[in-house]
Amino acid sequence: MNPHLKYTLHPWHGIEIGKDAPQIVTAFIEIVPTDTVKYEIDKHSGWLKVDRAQLYSNIVPALYGFIPQTLCDKKIGDYCCAKTNRKGIIGDQDPLDLFVLSEKTFPNGGFMMEVVPIGGFRMIDKNEADDKIIAVMKNDAVYGKFTEISQLSEGIIQRLKHYLLTYKQMPEEEVRKVEIAATFGREEAQEIIRLSQADYHNKFNSSKIDQLNLSV
Repeated sequence: MNPHLKYTLHPWHGIEIGKDAPQIVTAFIEIVPTDTVKYEIDKHSGWLKVDRAQLYSNIVPALYGFIPQTLCDKKIGDYCCAKTNRKGIIGDQDPLDLFVLSEKTFPNGGFMMEVVPIGGFRMIDKNEADDKIIAVMKNDAVYGKFTEISQLSEGIIQRLKHYLLTYKQMPEEEVRKVEIAATFGREEAQEIIRLSQADYHNKFNSSKIDQLNLSV
């Protein structure tokens, strides 16, 4: 018996991105639109942890999570610099984030699903590249027909942008230096996924992945 089967695979390191990536990828969903608490993966254990309670009215407008075996590191930072004609932007050292659009209601996060990337946002948070991929659930009855972000209504785009630009902002804080520098389409989303895969494999060699792959 494979000893790995006795344990839970780490969602970041143990789940495969998918054989048809970057056209179709696996997404690990951390939070859903009904959550009033923001969860995120604990990088060490692989379990979902409470990141923050959503104290105000800003609730995530779509399924939200990340693409396994990706990382926003040097290649993602350099790509953002090239696209924005800026210097000094670095990757945020997290897996590549994504929103997933679906007509279905999911009661809670902590699951994986196949999704189709259709575009994304070039987000910069305190001089760190923090790209957000926009995807649709594969074969979704409503959103599954969309292949490009340009096919979405402006209302959906603005709702996603509003969340990203405001969900970290606290009333007593100065305005955070978060911006969405551009909206990009499917082909660029696929290129960013490829770069994040390369960043991941450059960061984590096979021996280290084996050490991180399992969590009780």
